[in-house]
Amino acid sequence: MKKVVAGADEAIHDIPDNAVLMLGGFGLCGIPEHAIDALTRLGVRGLTCISNNAGVDDFGLGLLLRTRQIKKMISSYVGENAEFERQLLAGELEVDLVPQGTLATRIQMAAMGIPAFYTPAGYGTEVAKGKEVREFGGKPYLMEHALHADFAIVKAWKGDTLGNLVFRKTTRNFSTSMAKAGNITIAEVEQLVEPGELDPDHVHVAGIYVHRIFQGSHYAKRIERRTVRLQ
Repeated sequence: MKKVVAGADEAIHDIPDNAVLMLGGFGLCGIPEHAIDALTRLGVRGLTCISNNAGVDDFGLGLLLRTRQIKKMISSYVGENAEFERQLLAGELEVDLVPQGTLATRIQMAAMGIPAFYTPAGYGTEVAKGKEVREFGGKPYLMEHALHADFAIVKAWKGDTLGNLVFRKTTRNFSTSMAKAGNITIAEVEQLVEPGELDPDHVHVAGIYVHRIFQGSHYAKRIERRTVRLQ
């Protein structure tokens, strides 16, 4: 099976309206920049996006919010996006805010084929609304369901033509699990190499999980908020 595609537009060409997407990264670190840009060009609408963050107004998922292509966000951190806030308060965007650890675990459970799990996080808050509660050892726990996606889109540091992926540092936080939780997984990489060039002990996601891969270039690698120490 040939996995290498020419670029982002070819990689995401068949994503339909109303698809459920997982998009890797942590904040703006390690997001699939080129795939997100391609989604704006494709014009697909009604998306449900599962991501640690909602981008910023002019970068990342903020671009898809600006063009009104996202119907629902499932995220844990959304504090740097004014357009996200505006759409939420105006009732134009569905939002499911999930504690960060719970979000990560819901994705991991999907990757492992486990349909649900119990966690104490969120009990007694808005997060618990409508969820089953069980007691273990005298402590209440919420039942949370695994999160699946039609497409998982991630960005890695290196990958080979068989789809094996290597991530760097913070970029591993959500992407490694997301790559295993999508029906179709798309990976963009900074460096695309031939099989055998990656040290097997350094591979974070095996190629069996990856369906399409392409090499990107000129990554902005932005951060949400630059803070410097006062002199």
